[in-house]
Amino acid sequence: MIVQTLSPAVRSGAVLAAVIGALTVTGCAGTDASADSAEPVEYADGTYTAEGSYQTPENVERVSVTLTIADNLVAGVEVAGDPGARETEQYQAAFISGIATEIVGVPLDEIDVSRVAGSSLTSGGFNAAVAEIKAQAALEQ
Repeated sequence: MIVQTLSPAVRSGAVLAAVIGALTVTGCAGTDASADSAEPVEYADGTYTAEGSYQTPENVERVSVTLTIADNLVAGVEVAGDPGARETEQYQAAFISGIATEIVGVPLDEIDVSRVAGSSLTSGGFNAAVAEIKAQAALEQ
């Protein structure tokens, strides 16, 4: 094995060149003006239900999510689990007990949970169901 040691000046120069190169590439990237000026999605008021699934170490688990939407905000939430493992039952119960405080009153477009009451895997199924609900509730524009 050959090991080559660079002097601090050479290392600093290499780092500076890499940073300048990255900035140059980033600066050359085009911007999409339509993405910056996109109108927010409007959602029809109502109650919507969708299913979401997620992978655990043991198997695929499912949750059913019902959201009530009013003025593009989440006005209510119900989540029902169907756990296949005892540990999943504990995590789903914790998630279900804590989800309302996380999302009620929040705009539907801002809902993207990662961990609720110590449960991180359940959020994957929940987020998948929310994506389906967004598609169901979106108004034609």
